[in-house]
Amino acid sequence: MKLFPINVKLISTPRFILGGKSSNNFDNFNLALHVEDNLSSVMANRDLLMSQFNLPSMPVWINQTHSNISVNADSISKIVEADASYSKKIGTVCGVLTADCLPVFVSNKEGTKVGIAHAGWRGLVDGVIESLIESINSNGSDLVVHLGPAISQLSYEVGREVKSKYLSKNKKFESCFNFENGRYYLDLYEAARVVLRDFGIASISGGNQCTYNEENQYFSYRRDGKFSGRMAHLIWIESAKI
Repeated sequence: MKLFPINVKLISTPRFILGGKSSNNFDNFNLALHVEDNLSSVMANRDLLMSQFNLPSMPVWINQTHSNISVNADSISKIVEADASYSKKIGTVCGVLTADCLPVFVSNKEGTKVGIAHAGWRGLVDGVIESLIESINSNGSDLVVHLGPAISQLSYEVGREVKSKYLSKNKKFESCFNFENGRYYLDLYEAARVVLRDFGIASISGGNQCTYNEENQYFSYRRDGKFSGRMAHLIWIESAKI
């Protein structure tokens, strides 16, 4: 994240935080309303999110459907279906929720355009990262990217049809799959890098965590199923670049 302009802020929330209100499998800082957590606990956690991380405004949440849709968070007045959002205004907080899928933070080097994508295997192969980058409308050499916490390849078994779909789109995705004991394993981090490099983006950080294995740090849908909470991943322009 050191690659990012000083006026751009980005965070990935932890699973646990002092004062978090969720319990049981959602213990304790679940931020998603669509899982089977107590509504009042989630709302209390969202209030804590605002104060703990000194957010300039409430995050612009989107209804994530594993699509390739990117929307302008500056003009959203209600929750819409999308899996990426971007902003060009100071103080607009773009956000996604994850529990194994890959959050992709993007900014231009001037710190005047930011965005974030929720990239599971479907969204990634269907072009959600491309959609976000095209929305930001900058040359790849002028962009910096951070890959937030996601499930690692060793823990992410997928079917043969998933590999076929990826390779039918881009043969470079071959490097993103391992085949062991008759099973395929997908590296979401490397798949994102394939897409980003095709845009000429060289400034890429992150990509060395595992939501599945690091149980004390992250929620994981693959590990906990429908009773998994969600982390928030947020990015915003805090001020004009000095």
